[in-house]
Amino acid sequence: MGVRDKLDIAANVATVGVAVLVSAALIKLYFAPPSRSVPGARPAAASPGPQPQGEAVVGASLKDRIPGVDWRKNGRTLVLAISTQCHFCRDSAPFYRELHDQVGKVLRTVAVLPQPVGESTKFLESEGIRLDQVKQLPMENIGVEATPTLLLVNKAGVVTNAWVGELQSDQQEQVLADLRKG
Repeated sequence: MGVRDKLDIAANVATVGVAVLVSAALIKLYFAPPSRSVPGARPAAASPGPQPQGEAVVGASLKDRIPGVDWRKNGRTLVLAISTQCHFCRDSAPFYRELHDQVGKVLRTVAVLPQPVGESTKFLESEGIRLDQVKQLPMENIGVEATPTLLLVNKAGVVTNAWVGELQSDQQEQVLADLRKG
């Protein structure tokens, strides 16, 4: 086999390799589901545990997804899906303090974090955030894909409103107005 034959084989192999890479890129581009990116949100940390139960969107039921929450007794509940490892959550701490001060008497508040309750409680206390309950759950158990996420849940355990990511001041005012409506 001469040099020319070896060059022909190498060129053919390279052509096939490039064709495979281009095909894979096109398949991913046109057939893979798009990834969702939310400005000011950190993807929720993957945790071992039950498989995802669907995205927490308006109309989704959280009734059996957060153990120990009595939705009916609470009336309206604000669920804060946050993480001790999320800098957007930490940056949002002043807003979460304001939430409790302004609407803590008209609705119940529950924090859901992937970290252990002790670590989560310590984080919340260090940030001055007061809530009614703190729960440890993988975010996917409540359908949350990014932290921070706020979920307003009615007495039937159904999500009636959702806010994802670090909220700007005008968005924070709108959330407070929505929560005061009762």
